[in-house]
Amino acid sequence: MSEQRQVGILLFDAVDVLDFSGPFEVFVIAGRLLREQNPFRVFTVAEHAAPVLTRGRLSVNPRYTFQDCPPLDVLVVPGGAGVRREEGNFVLLDWLRKRAGQAEIVLAVSTGVFLLAQAGVVDGLEVTTHRGALDALQRTAPGALVRSGVRLVDSGRIVTSAGISAGIDAALHVVGRLLGPQVAEQTAQAIEYAWAPLAAANGVDAPSALP
Repeated sequence: MSEQRQVGILLFDAVDVLDFSGPFEVFVIAGRLLREQNPFRVFTVAEHAAPVLTRGRLSVNPRYTFQDCPPLDVLVVPGGAGVRREEGNFVLLDWLRKRAGQAEIVLAVSTGVFLLAQAGVVDGLEVTTHRGALDALQRTAPGALVRSGVRLVDSGRIVTSAGISAGIDAALHVVGRLLGPQVAEQTAQAIEYAWAPLAAANGVDAPSALP
């Protein structure tokens, strides 16, 4: 790979910490394993420059705002209690719709998929979310096929995960697609995460490197 991929992780108030920090760590560690290639530049982005208060009130400083965020190759959309409020934030939804259309891969963790649904980017796709929100997601996105009992669903450009820790599985899956299954497995070992590659919704038995 000749170009470094820009990985942007969306933040908003009352976001679940592990929803964004799990994938953040996966992409950072994968990059360290391939230091010479420097495959990822990982950063956070929020609507405003002010600190974001997560669910649990951890204060996090976003690296970029919507106005100065660079082009994104991978967009991570976490979930959390704050999703309910952001579903009515048309500035965020417009930004998300635009950036999701430009990104190589969009990864929604847990209830983050509700923001993608409100932005109109999951119609006709298979998706999943936190097990406690499956019925609500089907009501929110009647044009999507909501799957239960899975850790992640790979619909091609859009990857969605079940709740919270499943975002780590989904991030490892994305690393496997982009850099190959061996790098994904090494990343899981480096963070001491018990992980096995999961079959994607389209029938792929294991992640494979993209050209």
